[in-house]
Amino acid sequence: MDKTPAPISLAAARGLPWQPGRSAEAFIDGDLEIRFTPRPTNGPQVPHQRDEFYIVAAGTGHYRVDDRVTSVGPGDLVFAAAHVAHGFEDFSEDFAIWIVFYGPVK
Repeated sequence: MDKTPAPISLAAARGLPWQPGRSAEAFIDGDLEIRFTPRPTNGPQVPHQRDEFYIVAAGTGHYRVDDRVTSVGPGDLVFAAAHVAHGFEDFSEDFAIWIVFYGPVK
């Protein structure tokens, strides 16, 4: 990347174009992709082809990987390995997450 992009506030991220079940692109550079969704899919997702981190931006909910369920809230960081079923459930109306994909497709 040749130029540092401007910061993206939570309010601005909520305004990014997204569709239910999909996230909005916030930043892409090489193998790094940062996305945002103000409303993730409730329940298991189709496993992804790359490792990813989620950062809870707002609200509360539960994060499930296999049979392990963890309560999450603002500022929490969770990891999902490529090809592993995972998802958020039972989340509040204001729940929103940053999604960080990185590395090559596995």
